Amino acid sequence: MGLIHIRRPQLTRRQFLHLSGISSVSLLLGGCGTPALEDLVGTVSQPLNQKLEKLIFNPQKLVPEFSPNEIQPEALIVNSFRSTPIIDVDKYRLIVDGEVNHPLNMSMAEIQNLPLTSMIIRHICVEGWAAIVQWGGVQLREIIALAQPKENVQYVYFKSADGYYESWDIASALHPQTLLAYEKNGESLPIDNGAPLRLAAPIKLGYKQSKWVTQITLASHLSIFKGYWEDQGYEWFAGI
Repeated sequence: MGLIHIRRPQLTRRQFLHLSGISSVSLLLGGCGTPALEDLVGTVSQPLNQKLEKLIFNPQKLVPEFSPNEIQPEALIVNSFRSTPIIDVDKYRLIVDGEVNHPLNMSMAEIQNLPLTSMIIRHICVEGWAAIVQWGGVQLREIIALAQPKENVQYVYFKSADGYYESWDIASALHPQTLLAYEKNGESLPIDNGAPLRLAAPIKLGYKQSKWVTQITLASHLSIFKGYWEDQGYEWFAGI
């Protein structure tokens, strides 16, 4: 059986500006937390420093990458908050749901049929170590575009096969260097590093980069459950 051909709808400029928060109006509202504005921007659920980080973050700016000879093959430490899950790649499905017009249920073959993006970036762990890694995969913005998000979407939730959970702001999710990776250093992603699919990005600390991703949910509000480590006191935005 041949690969299923996937139509790739593109986010319009208006949709992208709205979702990524680039417009001056959304930047203004995104940085305000006064009661008078809560009826416009929703219940304020983020501390001021997180709002300021979102104001400073430029969702269009690329992070400089490294050269192939700077890759550190042994530096990426394998760590997990639970044991490594067992995943049958042939039966694996990525679910994309929430506030979208076109929910997705994608196989790895369908995901790998999308354009491959490769980048060499530094992965930084909050524990104090770092590693220069080459990741290959599909831009998360490609998947989001396929799902056709509604205009009020502001957050993206990730669920993993091991029970880990995480949430991002939509602007970071749409950054061109935010990948759903299935390759590491030019080879298939090892299961210990998150195969078949994991988040990889140079704009977030390591604990934001979920491994073994099975579900992506787009939402207009941030839940009280923000992320496994965030719910234990870690910073939510965690930008670099």
